[in-house]
Formats: sequence, C-alpha cells, structure tokens
Amino acid sequence: MMRIQILCYIKNNRLVKKHLIGIKTALFILLLVVLSSCKSGMVPVFSSQQQPASPNYDNVISWAVLPDSYPENLKHWQTNSEVLEADVFYIYPTLNNEKKDLRWNVPVTDSIQNSEVINKAVYFQASAFLNAGKLYVPYYRQAHLRSYSHFEKGGKEALNLAYGDVKEAFKTYLEKYNHGRPIIIASHSQGTTHAIRLLKEFFDGKPLQNQLVAAYIPGIGIKKNTFETIQIMTNPTQTNGFVTWNTFKKNYYPKMYNQWFKGAEVSNPIDWDNSNESERAEHKGFLFTNDKLYTQALQVYVKNGLLWISLPHFPYRLLVFGKKSYHEGDINLFWEDIRENASLRVESYLKTHSILTENKN
Repeated sequence: MMRIQILCYIKNNRLVKKHLIGIKTALFILLLVVLSSCKSGMVPVFSSQQQPASPNYDNVISWAVLPDSYPENLKHWQTNSEVLEADVFYIYPTLNNEKKDLRWNVPVTDSIQNSEVINKAVYFQASAFLNAGKLYVPYYRQAHLRSYSHFEKGGKEALNLAYGDVKEAFKTYLEKYNHGRPIIIASHSQGTTHAIRLLKEFFDGKPLQNQLVAAYIPGIGIKKNTFETIQIMTNPTQTNGFVTWNTFKKNYYPKMYNQWFKGAEVSNPIDWDNSNESERAEHKGFLFTNDKLYTQALQVYVKNGLLWISLPHFPYRLLVFGKKSYHEGDINLFWEDIRENASLRVESYLKTHSILTENKN
C-alpha cells in the first residue's frame, strides 16, 4: 500500500510530528488539520468571510445607550440629570477575544456581545461620565482581538470596518443629536484605536475642536505628536485636549514596551498634572466588580509611557497579587477620579466659553 509522510507545523514553523501513514488515513488527517488548523493559530482570510450587515444609526436599536434610554443598571450612578450641558460619545473596548471565535467582526445584532457592552463596558467605564454629559454609545461591528496580532493578515481590514461604523455613528450623532453642544470623547483599548482616528478626522485642527471639552482615551500607547493641534492636557481644568494612560504593576515593563509604549504620552489620572507620583491618600476611588467604590487604594507613578500602580489597597487585594497588567482596569481603577474630573472640565469649558461669548458681544 502506498504510504506518504504527513508533517504538522505550529505557528512558528517548528516541526512537531512526522509519521508514515496510509494515503486514506493521510487524507483524513489532512482534513482534520484544515478544520483544526493543527492548533497552529491559523485564522480565516478576511475576504473569505461574509461581513455582518451595516448598522443604521438612524435606528435606535443600533445604539447601546441614548440619553432617553439609559439601562436600568446605570441610573443609580446618575445624580446630575437635569442640567447636563455637554455630550459624551463613548467607544467601548475589545470584548471579543475568544480564540475559538473565527469571526473578524461581530454583528451589532449579537445578543451576547451586546449584553457585555451594557453590563461590562458601559457599566464599569462609561458610567464614570454620566454626570458630565448626555451619554451616547453606538454598537459597532467590533474587530476581534486577533486584529492587532494579525494586523497584516486581516486585522487591518477588520479594524477599518469597525472604525467605519464608529465614524457613521458619530456623523449621525452630529447631525441628529449634538446641536452645537460641547463634546467629551471617551474610549478604551480598541475604542481608543477608533477614537484616535475620529479625533484626527473630525477635530484635529478643524472647527469642531472648539466643541471638544476633552478626550479621555486610555488603553493604547499614543505617541507624541499623534495630533497636530490637540495637545495632552497637563492640569485638571484644561480643555480642548486629551488624556491617556496604560496601567501596569509598579516596576513591570510589558513585552511590547519598546514598540507600543516607550516614549508614549501618559497622564496621571489622579492629579491630572502628569507629575511623577501621586500618593494613595489622593486617590478618590475605583469601582470594583462588587459595585463598591474603594478610596485611597492606589499610589501611581508616571514612567516613560506607562502608568505604574502599587498593589491596590482594598479587601480583595490577594485576588490581584500577581497581576502585572491592569489594562482591563484602566478606567474603573480611577472611576471616581475620572467622574469628578470630567464634570470639572465641563464646568471649566462652559465658563471659558461664556467669557469668550461675552467678550464677543
């Protein structure tokens, strides 16, 4: 009987198996290899997939949150609903990171994804801005996490598709809802990838920058001079600029530090003046998964593109004892600090623009 060799490789092309087997068995194994990718990390070609249908942002079902339809779990955080004079446009982070999920982009009709948007991203991140402005959160065909590690093999197209949705949602927001009101852009992680493009396209050196209260855009390393006219803000009342940070354990440098973070802009989300260090007593509070706020829990250090924190001082600190990256907590670790600061910047913006209006008159 004819016998052939079957070779199976993992993603770094290291040979892991070599067998002499019959041709029928070989074909069967080859089929399994194709189906399972031989555990190689292989991913489908972007163009081979039918992309999810485009959302229509004139339809309210394409929005996770609109000001007149806040989820019930948000309402108890809102204490200033009567006099909100600004808007908050929030872009949520990557929620689809399942290796078994071979989709490049998630449909906006995916009920599991949408539940995570409301109960995770909105609840623990966007909630910090509720008292600063009216909240707008569009669903978008979010790119899978692999889009960053496979950028040239489909990730670029997936992220472009996702940004296209964010852009269309923002255009609808401007045309239908904004009416010249001040704007806060808020985002995290993949949301910040899209927020950077949005700021460049709609605000940077353009008339709309006059309406920009602030952009809170942590979770992605932002190199200096990314924007032409939008500057990093260096005091807690400054407006028309951005703040950003990436949170890690003190003295820890991530593997991709040189590529992603070294030399990047970094803000101190406790004192907002980007000083090298803030004491634990200055920390206003983080929102933990048990829905409780813990104050004076973190000491922070600004370190060449990174934000280092001490081991959080709270009853469940052993749960994070060995943690090195606090990426998922970039916002809720400083939830109360952000909440107070966002309202302060809106107040500062309104005061400044009121003076400018009076001077014109």
